[in-house]
Amino acid sequence: MPYETTTGTFERASRTGHANAVVRAMADKAAFFVPAEKVPDAEWLRPKVRTRASLALDHEDGGLEAALAIDGSRTVVPVRDGIPSVRYGYAQAAAAYLDLAAMESQRGEKFVDPAVLARAVTSALVSLDLPVAGAYTRERISIHQSWRESLARIFASKRVEVNRLDQSLLDLLFLLHGTPGNPAKAVPVNCAETGCTGQDIPVGPGGAACPVCGAQMYATDTLRIHEEVVEDGSNEEPLGRLMQVVELLVLVGLTTLLWTQARHDLLVSTLFIMDGPLAVYGPPAKLRARALTYFQTMRTESPGGAPHVCGIEKSGLLVDYARSLAKHDVLHRGELLVVDADVIAVVTNSNNPAAYGSETYWGRKFVYRALDGRVVVPTILPEHGAPYDDHGGQPEPSSYPSISAILDVIDRTGSSMYIDGIIPVALAHGKAAYPIGVGTDVLRLVARRKLGIDG
Repeated sequence: MPYETTTGTFERASRTGHANAVVRAMADKAAFFVPAEKVPDAEWLRPKVRTRASLALDHEDGGLEAALAIDGSRTVVPVRDGIPSVRYGYAQAAAAYLDLAAMESQRGEKFVDPAVLARAVTSALVSLDLPVAGAYTRERISIHQSWRESLARIFASKRVEVNRLDQSLLDLLFLLHGTPGNPAKAVPVNCAETGCTGQDIPVGPGGAACPVCGAQMYATDTLRIHEEVVEDGSNEEPLGRLMQVVELLVLVGLTTLLWTQARHDLLVSTLFIMDGPLAVYGPPAKLRARALTYFQTMRTESPGGAPHVCGIEKSGLLVDYARSLAKHDVLHRGELLVVDADVIAVVTNSNNPAAYGSETYWGRKFVYRALDGRVVVPTILPEHGAPYDDHGGQPEPSSYPSISAILDVIDRTGSSMYIDGIIPVALAHGKAAYPIGVGTDVLRLVARRKLGIDG
């Protein structure tokens, strides 16, 4: 029933309101293949399934006592009326520490005590901002140069401050390129000057002049985020790359803090969870190898196989396929699916599954159906070697001794806030997420002030 407008006429349908329905109807008639929609005879999958009981605990006491989740968020807002190309970007990463014992103490209570739950959670946040498109740090420079200068400034000034941890993002970047407790003196940088052949030049925290062309080089150029920046666009993708790097650096800082201060208790009893897979995409992908080496080195110098690190993937091809398996009861509660080359070939519809993940992932994907029916796709750090390589990597759970303790936390922390969610990640997401509506308006006002366009 249409509404009557103020002019006395009846409301008309939007000219584009039918577009979504039309596109869906066209897609229904089109011929294409979606692996997640078609679950064939699943007998071939049964040999790849492991039960929780078959996975030996790597702890004598059988469980972890805390979970620390890290999540990031980003947004780009237009800030100049009449000039929509001017955009300002915000990104932040949050960490939420959850005392599992305090949380579980409320399960037997008739009413949940919010004060107890509040005391069980400790959170921290690091946020950053920069002009991403249509605005520059100064006159007569390209958007690439503007981003490079912004990143150098941000990494030098923004600090991760949690209890005894007080380090800049730049400090953590050099730490990731070194070993636990021993940051690198320099990072390898390719000169960003057009036409220059300088590559893998060692650059310290203060920057350096390119020995080939003399141009200024920043340590943050090693991330190569500026390579994805475009002159005419929103540049949300490079901002996303920046956010994932900050998330990784926060993880490096927090694990190193516990490794330094509480190696034999808190580090051993804490699960570190990244929201999303253990992976680095795009130009900063070389950090994947750095992360793998860093955390495996830390494990060799820590008791109990610590640190326990995993990522939780909430979307993607494998998540859709996993939910389809659960829907058809191919994967039962308490069962883990080994995602080997055969499974990867089906999920990605690829004839070269061995190449999957070797350039981006520093953890291996598994599919787990929790005891309460949730479907979770964790990526888990291997004890030794690479999770993926050109020969298929390490798909078997035996290469991941912390897997049983990780699955135990997943079972203990089910959340109804999100589909297939877990409480630590939900808490970190709640801290990191930017509010819509009024929140975006506030960010726009802040951006206008930073750019000097208040009027």
